[in-house]
Amino acid sequence: MAEFYDALETRDPEKREKDLFSSLVEQLCYARDHSQAYSAVLTDLDINSINDRSALAQLPLTRKTEIAQSQADSPPLGGYATPRLAGFYNIFASPGGIFEPGGVRDDYWNFARSLYAAGIRSGDLIHNTFSYHFTPAGQMVESAARAIGCPVFPGGIAQTELQIQVMAQLKPRAYCGTPSFLKIILDKAASMGIHISGLEVGLVGGEALPASLRKELSESGVEVLQSYGTADLGLIAYESSAREGMILTEEVIVEIVVPGTGEPVVDGEIGEIVVTTLSPEYPLIRFATGDLSALMPGMSPCGRTNRRIRGWMGRADQTAKVRGMFVYPSQVAAVVARHDELLRARLVIDRIDNADVMVLKGETGARPDSLVSAIAESVREVCKLRADIELCSAGELPDDGKVIEDRRSID
Repeated sequence: MAEFYDALETRDPEKREKDLFSSLVEQLCYARDHSQAYSAVLTDLDINSINDRSALAQLPLTRKTEIAQSQADSPPLGGYATPRLAGFYNIFASPGGIFEPGGVRDDYWNFARSLYAAGIRSGDLIHNTFSYHFTPAGQMVESAARAIGCPVFPGGIAQTELQIQVMAQLKPRAYCGTPSFLKIILDKAASMGIHISGLEVGLVGGEALPASLRKELSESGVEVLQSYGTADLGLIAYESSAREGMILTEEVIVEIVVPGTGEPVVDGEIGEIVVTTLSPEYPLIRFATGDLSALMPGMSPCGRTNRRIRGWMGRADQTAKVRGMFVYPSQVAAVVARHDELLRARLVIDRIDNADVMVLKGETGARPDSLVSAIAESVREVCKLRADIELCSAGELPDDGKVIEDRRSID
């Protein structure tokens, strides 16, 4: 059985760089001619001269805030997409008021090579617990699985006991979802006296994977590897069996830049991940993810020759990712705005027993009996996540400008 998904993964690095920038010139020309949002940016440029990283770094960054505003002005996709809507299967919504398309071709988000690197092969049944509601996470796996030849059980999120019953009966070999939910499933199955036999491998993402949780899952018989991607871009990087950093996928050009500037950092320094896609349907040029990482020296021992990053190392802003969902400072502000009793709030995120926990701490003067439950409901509605609520007196929260405090270790 082939060790690599395709020959692209083992290309000579110089050939890869030449191929990527040859494809970039084609992509920029196509975006200029077919993407309303990029036509003004690219029309007067000598696109053929953008043939290396230093030239690419001269182009402006694309930020989520710009896309969100363009989508508000010109719904649904703000002029960034190149085909008409008939060229897409889905339009998805992510927290923060941004929409993403889902293309018609198999492996539209390029996740197939990450499934393959995780040991998933044609004919393996995948139990997919990524969300099928609003966000594209579930469909990212579906699209990739079709390309490999894997049937998928669309478990989605929650309903833990029902998921366990299905897994016990269908005996999937592979799991896809967040690592914390896999732990919940395995722990709950053990408490129910149900053995989930046959589950051997997993591709996890949507949140950090601490070494302690990876070890715990391995001791339960499931070897998991991580993928890193976004709803806008698809796959960016993935782990291999070597487990030494995350290997960049073959369909994107990745830069690490000084946060907020677009200026590339020296290799090895931590900076913001900026990605240019080579997807013709939804070209994103120098898209600033807001995520932090750093390039690693050398190649992976697994034999794949692309560059590696150290994985997700936090955010350049106060945005946090919890149970696969982004949480924004603006959402905390929206919760405060719903309750006149709240003077100020701070969302504290921690990891307890390898599970993410959110606590909204709010300063208030008046504390009617119904306030805690009302705030909790507002958090669920605005953030699509549950949080514990702790109320305190005015002036008790730190005055350090933080709206979201993420206490989780990235190790």
